Amino acid sequence: MDRNGKRNLMIEKLFEACMWKTRFLVLFAVIFGLIGALVLFVIASMDIYAMAEYAFKTIITHAHPQDFHEDIVGGIIGAVDLYLIAVVMLIFSFGVYELFISPIDHSEDAKEDSKILSITTLDQLKDKIAKVIVMVLVVNFFQRVLHTQYNGALEMLYFALAVTALAVGLFFLGKVGKH
Repeated sequence: MDRNGKRNLMIEKLFEACMWKTRFLVLFAVIFGLIGALVLFVIASMDIYAMAEYAFKTIITHAHPQDFHEDIVGGIIGAVDLYLIAVVMLIFSFGVYELFISPIDHSEDAKEDSKILSITTLDQLKDKIAKVIVMVLVVNFFQRVLHTQYNGALEMLYFALAVTALAVGLFFLGKVGKH
């Protein structure tokens, strides 16, 4: 091999080494994804605490404000929505780390059936995130339904059709996940 061939080979190896190290850029997504998840877990927990405090004050004072039940259930469902979004962030962070950096050692010790955060392909990551996002949308739908006023049979029929469509969609989503 001549001198130019060796130099080109060295440049190629240096370029490939630099390119390979750029995968560590995903650590920004991992770190900030984990921070986002933590923030959402804290906010959702604070919302649940506020709902519990409101409920206990209402019980102690024997007051029964208008829309009390809807407010409590809506607040708790809103917190569940935040928890689910936090879970999306966790799954995303774990998945990106395992795909681009390294398998997480602690997950290797877990039983095969409990490796919910173990992700080996981009398709697995997309599937897990998609399923949780669908659940977020379902929870959000029911939170909005709580505060909806129905003015007639046609609107109730639309509501029933929407719930049926949601149930059918969840049924098929569950079928896809098992095969």
